[in-house]
This record gives sequence, structure tokens and C-alpha cells, in this order.
Amino acid sequence: MTSLGIGLIGTGYMGKCHALAWNAVAAVFGDVDRPRLAVLAETSQELAERKARELGFARATGDWRTLVTDPDVDVVSITTPNAFHPEMAIAALEAGKHVWCEKPMATKLVDAERMLAAARASGKVAALGYNYIQNPIMRLIRRLLDEGEIGEVNHVRLEMDEDFMADPGELFYWKSAASSGHGALDDFGVHALSLIWVLFGGVRRVCGHMAKPYADRPVKDGGRRAVETYDIATTLIELNNGASGIIALNRSAWGRKGRIFVQLFGSKGTIVYDQERMNEVQLYTADGAKDRQGFRTILTSPHHRPYDKFIPAPGHGLGFNDLKIVECRELIRRIDGEAAHLITFEDGIRIERVVDAIARSAHSGVWVDVPVSEDR
Repeated sequence: MTSLGIGLIGTGYMGKCHALAWNAVAAVFGDVDRPRLAVLAETSQELAERKARELGFARATGDWRTLVTDPDVDVVSITTPNAFHPEMAIAALEAGKHVWCEKPMATKLVDAERMLAAARASGKVAALGYNYIQNPIMRLIRRLLDEGEIGEVNHVRLEMDEDFMADPGELFYWKSAASSGHGALDDFGVHALSLIWVLFGGVRRVCGHMAKPYADRPVKDGGRRAVETYDIATTLIELNNGASGIIALNRSAWGRKGRIFVQLFGSKGTIVYDQERMNEVQLYTADGAKDRQGFRTILTSPHHRPYDKFIPAPGHGLGFNDLKIVECRELIRRIDGEAAHLITFEDGIRIERVVDAIARSAHSGVWVDVPVSEDR
């Protein structure tokens, strides 16, 4: 176990989440040295210094390039807008740093491939921020599948909905610009694909469709600008195991705040999970007397590790930031050479190839095969 020097680039929504995780991981798990919060980078020196004071970092800089080469930094957390991920991650890896980069890897597959090549060349750990897979409930679902609790899975449905883009009067900002990627598909749909990856091992082929609920949006100084990304995406999928599936994504869905709705249908039962009720799962098994069959609710408890590291009592529940602390601990495991429950760049490129295939399918209107990934 090593006391790691941490560099953080970006202090928005996910930047603060990373900072909280680095601050808390030693206290929560008790089996790692407390990381050293070495350097924080922001878009200006003034902002960086203010955020460094708030989040507990020793030094601040308005130039991220000085952070990635700083000798006190062992791990670089990258939490900037999507388009900046490739340049920053590659620079950090080439400087001999481990990387913890928020999803998606990149806005273009070619850039994600370059990131993977840099990770392989560096020999350093390069991980992606897919914290939903860290939920103890997700680990339980995987165990239920492995134990055959619902038999052979033949159909999966994943819906991911939020309403932060639902208001047609909301100002145009970077998530509506083509430079940010495809839209709902890679902005947050990759989370749904990360769940498919850890539960089933990937997707064989896809048939996608993307839509724009609003053609343009107002801009701050007056006038309107055409929306360049797609806030809605729907995809038919065929899993590697032959099962069929549907992924439905909408970031303009009024009333939905952080919904990932998962339904897994098998030959002996069904599993249902809703991220907005992230501490419970519904399980139906077709056994026993017919008049007593029905879904039962399983609440998280200390029996569902690592819930026990946070709370000693069942039913109290974990939150979004707690999952990031779990992910941080898994990252440290990987850096220490241990097995870890983590999506690395090696895994993430498979998700990026599915995203690319869905986008190509949406534009061509036909089924598209997902390229077979190279072995490690």
C-alpha cells in the first residue's frame, strides 16, 4: 500500500466528487494510507487557489500541463468536459502518471484508441469513472446471475433518463455542441453500457436511432443556435451471449432525475432495478406455489459488501458520492497490483466501440456489427 500523490483537473460536478472520494477513502476503508492531495488545476489561478482551499489540496495551478508533470503527483483525476479527456489523459500517461478519467473516454473513437495506446505504452493504471457498477446492488445482481437465480437471461432492457436538457428555454451550452460528442448516447448512455459490460460481457451488434427534441436553443447574448447533439437515443442490441435487448436514453425527460431502469428477463425469473431507488432490487423467481409468487424487495445491508464499510445497519442506504469512494478504493487496489472491480481503458474501449457502432447505425438506418475487441 502506498500513499499516493493526487492531482485533480477540474472542480465541477465530478471534480468535487473525485475530491470527496480522495478525502474519504482512507477513513471509510481503513486499509490504505491517506492520499496526499498534491495539486489542483482549474481554468485560472484564482479559481484553482479557491478550490484548493475548499477541497484540501496543497497547491494550485491555472495550467493543467504543469500538474501532469509535477513530481509530487502519482495519480491524475480528469473531470473536465468530454472533449478535453484525450489530450489530458495522454499527457498524464506519457508523464508516467496513473489516470482516473471520467467517462466517456473521448468524443471520437479514434481519440479513445489513442488513449488506450498511451495507457498500454505507459504501463500505468488508466481507469474510467463508471461508479454505478460499484453499487453493492449491482454486485448482488451479478451474483444472482452467476448463480442462475433467474435462469438463462434472454432479454434485457435498460432505460436512462434525466431532465437537465428538458426545458426548451434552457440556454445553449457545451453539451449541445458537436464537440461534446453524440449527445445522450455517449454523455450518459455509456453508463448503461458499463452495466451491460459487467453483467454480460458486451454487445455483438446494434440498431440505433437518435433524435433531437429541440432543433435550437437560445444563446446568452440573444438569438438562437442550432442544437448539434441528440438528446434522445434508442438502440436494439444483441448481446454476446445471444440475448436481445433495448437501450433507451433521454436527457430531456421531464421528471426523471437520475433514472437507470434495468430489467433482466430469464427462463426462471426477472430482476428489476431502478437507480432512483439505488439501495434496493426487485427479484421474481418462478418457483413455489403459483398463488404466492411475486416480486420481493431486497434492501442493501452490511451483507452486501462494501456497504458494511459505510454503515453497520441495513436499509439506511448509500449515495452517489459513496459509490465514487468505492471506485477510488478499487483504483488503489489496481495501482497496488491487486485484482479490482474497475473499468480500465482496456474495458472502456469496448464500450466506446459500441457507442461508435450505435451512432453509425443511427445515421445509416441498418444493423451494425460491433468490432471484435483485441485481446489484452
